[in-house]
Amino acid sequence: MASSTPFRIDPSMTSAFKALDDAVLAESVESLADQQMSAVVIGGGTGAPVSIRSLLSLGIETSAVVAMADDGGSTGLLREAADVTPPGDVRKCIAAFADDPYDPLVKAFKYRLEIADGHALGNLMLAALEDASGSFVKAIEICETLLRAQGHVYPSTLDHVTLCAETRDGQVLDGQAVACHSATALQRVALRSEAGASHISANKAAIRAILDADLVVLGPGSLFTSIIPNILVPGILEAIRQSEAAVLFVCSLADAQGETWGLSAREHYQALVDHGMGGLIDFMLVHTPVPLRAESPGMDSFIAASGDEGANASTADLEDLQLSGSVRPVRVHYQDVQAIQSEGTVVLARNLADAEHPTWHSPAALREAVLQVMKLARARRP
Repeated sequence: MASSTPFRIDPSMTSAFKALDDAVLAESVESLADQQMSAVVIGGGTGAPVSIRSLLSLGIETSAVVAMADDGGSTGLLREAADVTPPGDVRKCIAAFADDPYDPLVKAFKYRLEIADGHALGNLMLAALEDASGSFVKAIEICETLLRAQGHVYPSTLDHVTLCAETRDGQVLDGQAVACHSATALQRVALRSEAGASHISANKAAIRAILDADLVVLGPGSLFTSIIPNILVPGILEAIRQSEAAVLFVCSLADAQGETWGLSAREHYQALVDHGMGGLIDFMLVHTPVPLRAESPGMDSFIAASGDEGANASTADLEDLQLSGSVRPVRVHYQDVQAIQSEGTVVLARNLADAEHPTWHSPAALREAVLQVMKLARARRP
């Protein structure tokens, strides 16, 4: 029997993007656009779109560097059956860049087709165009043109790679799809290819985008399976280190999957450090629905300006349901913020959750935070 919903669309922030597009920050947008600022979002396809749309709304020239280790869902089936470059995360980012996110073509690009084993139409288009043109890069360019993308999406590598993970209790997991649903939080991840890890190389266009950026945004998104796989590609970390860009890490709001289950905001930060980002993160954005108490001068950079009378040293004493509904929030403690800032990273803590989707960042709140980061970054430069 045919499905009653042959066409369905992935959950997206389209409604929130509409509110973002309707909002007016004319003075702020003009001030950033006049300086021709550029940013690159590094991550995957679940969280990166909210950063992309937020940056575009500020008039910032934006591009995205996307992980290539995805092997689940439609992407996994296509990788196994046709040995194609993983299209899923690229598809989501191209759709986020669309000039008109409400255009029927953009909507169809995001459709999952029950009549085609649940494949996303955009995934099929990218896979077919890669075969027809002989180039995944060309396939991306064609789709960007079709959707009138306002920026470019660059795979972090064009090599076919697989993610390997080690959990905090010593288990070894093979594959991104398995790792992201781990029953225990992950400790480390690595990339491998059939030709060997030494044969993995960075996409030169991705390197160039990072070197040319004024701001590098890590996330939001799955820490071990979307963000870190990019910096594991030889050359990406070096480009971040050589770049004069300010680096912002947008920490996840909640544990939607198993890979970071129970990890605090500080442990998210430490995971990036453990994978090579030590000394490179200039700013970190964390979510807290309540203001954190400042106990020493000079810490105003991370106090959430909520206007509440009460203040908390952490969110650890609040129930999960008080924080974000039916999901488990990423905890943030005042002492952890101090420890992170002692390493040279400025932490900004504020309420970032979308009202309707508590596991997603509010595009408007993220835009305001990015605007503050850009101002702080300019002030810190000689």
